[in-house]
Order: sequence, then structure tokens, then C-alpha cells
Amino acid sequence: MRADRLLSILMLLQVHARLTSRELAERLEVSERTIHRDMDALSSAGVPVVAERGKGGGWGLLEQYQTTLTGLNLAEIQALFVPKSTHLLADLGWSQAFEAALLKLLAALPAANRHQAELVSQRIHVDPTGWQHWDEEMSAFPVLQTAIWQERQVFLDYERGNGQRVERLINPLGLVAKGSVWYLVAAVEKDVRSYRISRVQNAVLMDSHCVRPVGFDLADYWQRSMVEFKANLPYYGVMVRVAPEAMSWLRYAGYFARIEQIHPPDADGWIPIAMRFDIEKAACAYVLGFGAQMEVIEPLELRDRVLQAAKETIALYTDVE
Repeated sequence: MRADRLLSILMLLQVHARLTSRELAERLEVSERTIHRDMDALSSAGVPVVAERGKGGGWGLLEQYQTTLTGLNLAEIQALFVPKSTHLLADLGWSQAFEAALLKLLAALPAANRHQAELVSQRIHVDPTGWQHWDEEMSAFPVLQTAIWQERQVFLDYERGNGQRVERLINPLGLVAKGSVWYLVAAVEKDVRSYRISRVQNAVLMDSHCVRPVGFDLADYWQRSMVEFKANLPYYGVMVRVAPEAMSWLRYAGYFARIEQIHPPDADGWIPIAMRFDIEKAACAYVLGFGAQMEVIEPLELRDRVLQAAKETIALYTDVE
């Protein structure tokens, strides 16, 4: 394990040039004291690791040093050859490049490991799309991708979820694939925002250089924005009781119905369940779909709405007859 960790330290320092003991410890999931011992071991083995103190300091390698250690263990080889999303690679225009890179890597592997790498695609398949999939409008994607690589500003004509059109001069920072849906992350003045690419009506590549916030991390921003998005979703809490034979259908709750807590069965054998919806109308439609196998306990106004909707449904079909 220590030999693998020392090799990982060398590779990290070659890629990132300089890292602090804390950064190395977090990446390798060890203590900073362990990192210091590893550095002593590398130095004793003749590897020119150097430490610089102060702001911007950390561990590094002498500029002329370049390790040729490229040994991969079996797990690392398998991880590299796990099939990637063909849909996302196609969106990025990297399908052929990815296949070519895999062939080069496969050819460079020792014969003993090559067979294991080839087996991965026959043992594991990754399908990132859900059962329900809608084709997204992607006409603006090439312009936005070009802007990302060339670090150029974009004049964006965008339609919000409520149908409102806005125009913005943006600084593109990155592209994020959420499932099979692409988002553009961009800075607008001092704010960083996310734009669903299918809602971009027009994107014009500008000659002006993109202004990137200092220290911006795309993955960290996306994680924080998702937490904030979920915390600010509309909330409509509901308590229902469900017949035992209908419990298997709860797995199909979908996006608009989320299960928060399942309680032990009551005296009748029915299961009380706390659920959340965005709005009352969605809750009413969901409950009606279970017919006589789901009963609203609270709120009382939802019980009244479900009862009224049921009466209107009966009246509709009675009139048809």
C-alpha cells in the first residue's frame, strides 16, 4: 500500500506542480504526519522533493525531474476501461478520440493485463439515461463548447422556465452533464449561474476574453448549487396511509412525489407515510391515482380537494353515459 501511495504522490506532484501536506493528505486519505514520513522516504530514495514555506508554498519536485513510473494495478486498469457514456462523449465530439485513446492505452499494457482490460467492456455496461428520456435542443452546444475552450465571452439569448426571455453577456466557466441534460455554468458580472442549454435560444461568440473568477472550482460550485436548489424547492407536506398491496407502487413516485418517512403499520395493517410535493395540485393528482388504496390523513384541505376531484370525475363519466 505504501509503495502505491508514494507513486501516487509522485504523479500528483507532476500534475499539480505544488501541493500542501493537507491537500496531499486529503487526496490520499491519510494524515499529514504520514505525508511527512512519505516525503522523507522519497528523499532518502533520491527523489528530489522540495518544500517551500509561506503563502503559495507546499511540496514540489525539482523542475528537471520527471518520473517514468507508469505501472497500473489491476483495479486501476479496470477502472480506466469501464465504458463511458457514449451519449455524452458524442455531445462533446469526443467519441472517436476516446476510442483511439483506449486503443493506444490497450496496446501499451503488458500482455498479462491486456486481457483483463478487454474483459471489462464485456462485464460492465453503463447506461446513464433514465427510463424516461426527452431529446434536448442542443443547437447552441458547439458555440458554448468553443467559448469554453477558447475562453471567450458569449452573448446569450435565454428563455427561463417561466417563458421569460433574457439577454446576457456571460463569461462561460464550464459545462455540466446532469444525467443526459447539459448545463452551462457562467459568470454574469459578480454572480455565477447555471443555464440549461436546451433553453438557449441563441449564442453569439464574442471576441472579448472570458473573465474567470479567481479560484473557481466547477465541481465544487455544482455540488453547492445542487444543495441550495434542493433546499429552496417548494414544499407541500402530506401524510397518507397506504394499503399493503399498493406499497410496491410507491417506487414509481417520480419527481413530483418524494417519500420522507415510512411508519409502522397501523391497527388496520395500512402503512402511514410522510410525503412531500411541490404544490397541492400535484399531491391531489398523485393520491387520486391510487384510488381506494391511499387515504389522505392531513392536511384536511387536501382531503377535501381529493374528495371534490373524485366527485367531478364521477360526474364526468356519468354524463358521458
